Amino acid sequence: MNGSIQVYYGSGRGKTTASLGLGIRAAGIGKRVIMVQFLKEKHSNTLELLKKLEPELKIFRFEKASENYEKLSSREQEEQKVNIRNALNYAKKVMDTGQCDLLILDDIFGLVDHQIMDVEELIRMLNMKRASMSLILTGRNLPEEIIGKADCIYKITTEKEQPFDMILGK
Repeated sequence: MNGSIQVYYGSGRGKTTASLGLGIRAAGIGKRVIMVQFLKEKHSNTLELLKKLEPELKIFRFEKASENYEKLSSREQEEQKVNIRNALNYAKKVMDTGQCDLLILDDIFGLVDHQIMDVEELIRMLNMKRASMSLILTGRNLPEEIIGKADCIYKITTEKEQPFDMILGK
């Protein structure tokens, strides 16, 4: 069975949620799923809940900061780049060794936006994908060079937004 490359990008909320939903569905039919999240803060209540889905769905965050990457000082961002590089190396190892059926690289396009990796490195990484492995890539801005590599692309936009706390009834 051949895997695919799916992309979720855009300025709207829901890219991570959509990819995670597919990960849960894949895990539900016996697929091995790994999600590597980039540019996220260290702690999250949601992450603790998702840990309960292991070993079928494993989520990794290598960043150590308590804030999103964008909110860090330039010195803190430089420190985080080491952790981000570790996350990239881990994702490459997963691809090389075939440790999962579905690999979700959440906010990988943000690494290009922040010049932590360039598009050529991302393309080399995509070329490492085993034929049977599926990839989901997310981020705000889709690099043009990735369009031809993707099997399907979903643009997530916002037409009307409500603060997240209001959705949760806080």
